Parts: sequence; C-alpha cells; structure tokens
Amino acid sequence: MSEPRTDDRVDVPAEAWSGVHRGPLREGEWVRLVDQKGRKHNFELVAGKRFFSNKGHLDHDDMIGREEGFTLTSSAAGQYLIFRPLLNEFVVSMPRGAAVVYPKDAAQIVALADIYPGARVVEAGAGSGALTCSLLRAVGPWGKVTSYELREEFADVARRNVHQFFSAPEGQTHPAWDLRLGDLKLGLPELGHQVDRIILDMLDPWNCVDVVADALVPGGIVCAYVATTTQLSRVVETLRVHGGFTEPQPWESLVRDWHVEGLAVRPGHKMIGHTAFLVTARRMAPGEKAPRKTRRPAPGAYGVDYTGPRPADIPPVETDAGAAEAHEA
Repeated sequence: MSEPRTDDRVDVPAEAWSGVHRGPLREGEWVRLVDQKGRKHNFELVAGKRFFSNKGHLDHDDMIGREEGFTLTSSAAGQYLIFRPLLNEFVVSMPRGAAVVYPKDAAQIVALADIYPGARVVEAGAGSGALTCSLLRAVGPWGKVTSYELREEFADVARRNVHQFFSAPEGQTHPAWDLRLGDLKLGLPELGHQVDRIILDMLDPWNCVDVVADALVPGGIVCAYVATTTQLSRVVETLRVHGGFTEPQPWESLVRDWHVEGLAVRPGHKMIGHTAFLVTARRMAPGEKAPRKTRRPAPGAYGVDYTGPRPADIPPVETDAGAAEAHEA
C-alpha cells in the first residue's frame, strides 16, 4: 500500500469546529479502544500515561504519533483496535446528566428538520449535550445554536461534553453555541429575533406552541422529541389546533442489525427499538392557515373519552348523561 500524501495528513482546519481530526494521533486527543469481546474504552491521550484493563496495560506513548486504525497488544496479550471516536460513538459513552438523544434520533432530527450550515436553531433542553453536538456540527461555526436548560447540573455536564467533543481550547466554547440556564417559554420572547428551527426535547412541548409560533420564521420547522404516546397525542393535537402550522408529521424509527456469515444470514439478536417519537411541522406565514385534511377522523377518535385539544370543526361529543341533563333543563 502506498504511503499517504502530505496533504492527506493535514488536520481539519480548527476554524471549522468539526470535532474531527485527521493525521497522526496527538497528545490531548481522545481515542476509542475496542477489545476482542467488543468492549469499548474512551480516554484522552497523555504522554507517559498507561491504560489498564483486565488484559494488562497499554502505553499511551505507543499510540501517540500513529495513524488511527491500528491494533495494539497489551502486556497480558489482549488485542485492542484503536480509532478516534466517531460522534455517534462519543455520545453513547460520554458522561450523562440527563438521558441522551440517541444517534438514530439525532440523525433523523438533523435530516428531517433540515438543519443546515448557517441555520439559527433553538433547542430545549440541552440534556447531556448529545443532540447539541449534532446540531453544532450541522450549523457550522457561522450558524447559531441556542440551548435552554432548566437544571444547572445538566447544563454543566452538557458544557463539558460539548467542549470535549469539539476540543475547545481552555476558556473557549464553540462559536455558534449559546447555552442558557432557564425556561424556553420565557427565553424565546427575549431573543430579539426569529429563528429557523426549534427542537423541543422536554416533558410538555405543547405548552410552548404559542411562543414557538412567534419565534419561528415563515417556513421554519418545529421538531418535538417525546417518549410516550400520551405526549405524542398532546403535542400533535396542539400543533393542529393552533392553525399556524402545517399538518404535524409524527413517526418513530427502529434499528435492527443483521448477522451475516456465509449462508447464515438472519436478523441480529439485538435491536434498538423505541427510544422516542418525533413530530415535525412547518410554520405558516402570518395570518395564513394550512388547508384542513379532507379525510374524516377515524370513528371514535374524538369520542367521549378524548379530553385533549380538539379541532374547531369537530364538536365535543355529548355523553348520555349530558344529553339527559340538557333534556330535563
């Protein structure tokens, strides 16, 4: 195999804030070790330091200066594959305060909420910073990600994780990131400008629909990330009833790996099933309303047991008791 050309080893420009490096491993970078059983270890390279496991030790100095994608044998004959961690690998192993948005959902948010370089994005909340890293990489250093987090301890964890992934120099942060401690409902009106995308990773996103509508540019996208079917129903119906958004689109994604070995080709035993539901809708221009769906709701969809937001053209269903009271009156 030919030697890499000189320009192949030049690092990604620091001003890109990509969180990615190329070329030989350097002191201060993080690496990801995977052993023969698939166990993963992430740590920072420090000259003169050693990594210890039940398979003996490895010297950091034996990794520094080498191109990633090599195997080292430990002092007790354990073999380790060594690469820089990818973003999806980093977020599932980073320290956590709140639960993280998993890579399969972060990828869907970036793609289907159409996060682009230069976009002005607001997220609530910051959690542990997993989604923040994806959003910052998508908007680039010339965009803006404003993250609202209610809990200071979660904000601290998110700050450390984001700084670690993007290798932020001491005392600096990603130039596109603005982490704010506070409530989105109070913070959005104080921004002073409209934004292009709003991501709601919170317990009650339906309570933010009015301020989100005011903050989004016409054509902007709101994306809600919720865990349960009751939350899903409430946020979809609230967006629908508001009238200033297109018909909400709810979905979830499931990921199943496959075992492929000669003629033994079958679904894997592990699957990333339900993590969350996603809902997207686009903001209409001021004073405009999206056409109502012509398809009638399913029978009983808004029946006597339904207590959530109700479209204006679907009147409440009168119960037998209510009808009797009206008749007696």
